[in-house]
Amino acid sequence: MKRKGFFLLLMMTITILLTSCWSKKELTDLAIVAAMGVDKTKDGRYHLTLQIINPGNVAGSMVGGGGTQSPPITIYSASGDNLVEASRRASGRISRRLYYAHTNLVVVGEKMAREEGLNTLIDAFDRDPEFRNTSTLVIANHSTAADLVKTLTPVDKIPANKVLKTLEFTERKWGENVKTSLQEVMKSLESPGRGTVVSGFRLMGNPQQAQKLDNLQVSAPEATLRASGIAVLKQGKLVDWLYGKPARGTVWILDKIEGTDINIDWEGRKEAIAYQTVRQKTSVSAQVKNGQPHISVHTRVEGDISEMEVPVDITNPKIITKIEQSVRKEIKKELRAAIERAQENKTDILGFGEVVHRTRPNQFKKLKTEWNDVYFPKLDVDITVEAYVRRAGLRNKSFLSGVKENQK
Repeated sequence: MKRKGFFLLLMMTITILLTSCWSKKELTDLAIVAAMGVDKTKDGRYHLTLQIINPGNVAGSMVGGGGTQSPPITIYSASGDNLVEASRRASGRISRRLYYAHTNLVVVGEKMAREEGLNTLIDAFDRDPEFRNTSTLVIANHSTAADLVKTLTPVDKIPANKVLKTLEFTERKWGENVKTSLQEVMKSLESPGRGTVVSGFRLMGNPQQAQKLDNLQVSAPEATLRASGIAVLKQGKLVDWLYGKPARGTVWILDKIEGTDINIDWEGRKEAIAYQTVRQKTSVSAQVKNGQPHISVHTRVEGDISEMEVPVDITNPKIITKIEQSVRKEIKKELRAAIERAQENKTDILGFGEVVHRTRPNQFKKLKTEWNDVYFPKLDVDITVEAYVRRAGLRNKSFLSGVKENQK
């Protein structure tokens, strides 16, 4: 009996201690925010654009019960003196509670990024316990954040997913963009003497057309979103855009490149051979001699020959060696272009100061205050590139070589 009484008392005690659903959130009461756009109005207020998911339209087709087409998202906008005020003002237009736990994309307008910067925004996001620091941050390239957030996209019904997947794919396959989270931006801004890079996204076409379902009813939409450049931030403010080789060289030095294609000239023909990278690793080291910092960048690349527009005998080891030398030269040129561009902007987006600080902390204290404006622009950087051809696809002998021989 005593044993039964003990267990009864224990169960009653556990029941009292169990928590209830005091913080429950019903799905029917939530407006799930997929993306957020932040711009600055002419009178200096924050303009917030929210991309709200319509669950029923995403799960099924974009056709409502009455036979009329319905978009997978709904846009709500509001303005305020700060982000919290703008968000709460938006509640007067929405019948549900704004839920930011699934907000995976934050878009900042170019004008705001140039004039005010990102520091104030990041502080607001970092304080909100519901907002994820892992959310991806992009800057609207030659556009407003509102135009990007309002754009409807084909294939990916939720436009925020289109932006995220595009960044992931282009970073993995091309290397001129980099997916950056709010947390990574925060770390860069807090690092001594460090600049920050954020990918840009651009709306191609008419902004009004991009918001209409008619834009998705054609095989080639008139208005689309595309990854466009890398934004250079100095002290949190946008100072420059990088495209092409300087952009890819920057990603390469940051050791964030996963794969890309290098085209080299051959026997007077431009970009005649395509070299596809498979593995690459970049390391940066630093030394301080007589008070002057010195940086060494070393890159090792392995890849395959993916295309040839000229007949080349790649069974000849000397030819392979020559191709490898050309690839090394081309990669070194891109890395040098990235370094020179960063030095022109007087912004250490490459993390050289961080390397000096990590390896020579006492000496870096003397350089820290003038690093970006004095020491970094005159920095001496040595670049070493190793490039190797590992495979040549399904055939060694060029198809063009066979055609040429048959024509003799």
